[in-house]
Amino acid sequence: MSVIQDPDRNLALELVRVTETAAVAAAPWVGRGEKNLADQAAVEAMRKMINTVDMSGVVVIGEGE
Repeated sequence: MSVIQDPDRNLALELVRVTETAAVAAAPWVGRGEKNLADQAAVEAMRKMINTVDMSGVVVIGEGE
């Protein structure tokens, strides 16, 4: 992937949008006792949104690790 240098680009804000998208997707499951469905909704939304971010890097995540 070729990352184009744009001086007006804000990678941090793009990644905040990824996090926000995941939170919004999980929100309908809050308080329903459906942790796995909330996690699934968040992960699916996060993957879809992060694929729109033009970056070269490694995402390191893990629950409880």
